[in-house]
Amino acid sequence: MVQDSFEKELAQLREAGLYRTLRHVGGDQGATLLLDGREVINFSSNNYLGIANHPALCEAAKAAIDRYGCGSGASRLISGNMTLHEELEAKIAEFKGTEAALVFNSGFQANTGIIPALVGPDDVVFSDALNHASIIDGCRLARSKISVYGHLDLNGLERALKEAPSRGRRLIVSESLFSMDGDEAPLREIVELAERYGAMVMIDEAHATGVYEPNGAGVVAKFGLGERVAVQMGTLGKALGGFGAYVAGSAALRDLLINRCRSFIFTTSLPPAVMAMDIAAVDLVIKEPQRRQALRNNCGTLRNGLEALGYSLGNSRSQILPLIVGDAGACMKLSEHLLARGVFAQGIRPPTVPPGTARLRITVMATHTQDHLRRALAAFEEAAKKTRIENRGWRIEDRGSS
Repeated sequence: MVQDSFEKELAQLREAGLYRTLRHVGGDQGATLLLDGREVINFSSNNYLGIANHPALCEAAKAAIDRYGCGSGASRLISGNMTLHEELEAKIAEFKGTEAALVFNSGFQANTGIIPALVGPDDVVFSDALNHASIIDGCRLARSKISVYGHLDLNGLERALKEAPSRGRRLIVSESLFSMDGDEAPLREIVELAERYGAMVMIDEAHATGVYEPNGAGVVAKFGLGERVAVQMGTLGKALGGFGAYVAGSAALRDLLINRCRSFIFTTSLPPAVMAMDIAAVDLVIKEPQRRQALRNNCGTLRNGLEALGYSLGNSRSQILPLIVGDAGACMKLSEHLLARGVFAQGIRPPTVPPGTARLRITVMATHTQDHLRRALAAFEEAAKKTRIENRGWRIEDRGSS
């Protein structure tokens, strides 16, 4: 029976340490959470700047409902293209320093729609091995030849570019700040290779938007590469605290996506309240650079403290600190050990990350206090006494109750 096959598959997931359940969050999304009925320090959020609950966003959303109502009523190409859509897109284009922008309902919808709109069966996509699942799925949907190069491996990327057929379009796709490893792509070098071998560049700034100087626009802006990166994609629901996603680039890119991008064309558009709070969020990020500084300070404090305890965090120098455990079951034991002591650091397992690289994805917020960081480090220190370092990472040992 079908039901029996479902139960068998679920049993296999449990045995492999890959079974997932939903946690219940009560209250708002802050530096602390009411998680399954108890308050914990939150190190599992993408609300990096801590503005998801900011009064400016809340007031903007309420005002938009009063003026425009709740729903947008249709897709953008029918009757759902409202004033706030165009205001938000103008705001994003100014923020990113591009000619135009287009908003999407989510980052996943953006990536799975943009890539197939740009390339097809006669083209080649060059994709970093650790790109997000939405990029991977977008490449598959494009039905292009996919050339996966090793993570941050410029030599591998150049070899792939040299070996690729000369006909058709070439598209290099990479995250700027990798969501699970917290490391930056070498964007200058990627752009130089693209120009040398006649390729377009698409950069996913989901976890960099709002975080990087000079104004929070992302890593592309940090290096002044805006005019050399054809497609800048990002999200509005992480550091910006709202919801939705965007693509920024030329007016021609925007027009092409309006005409060819299926995930844009065939969906009801974002509602007014969401767009209003996104506009308020961009304004806030530009106006309050001290939030980015607070985030950097907190990242340094927690990173240094964890490394002093003997934990390895890879090459991350960002707000995403990956503590690689390796085994999925051991990873979840460590996560639960910390949670029992009031620290929520979610374990991340395959297929989100490659097999054998299960980890705690520890994320820092600008609104974490020094007390939050001290309490977290004390919990990690206690966890360290119940673990030992091996060449492949951390493994929980049964040295008493956890």
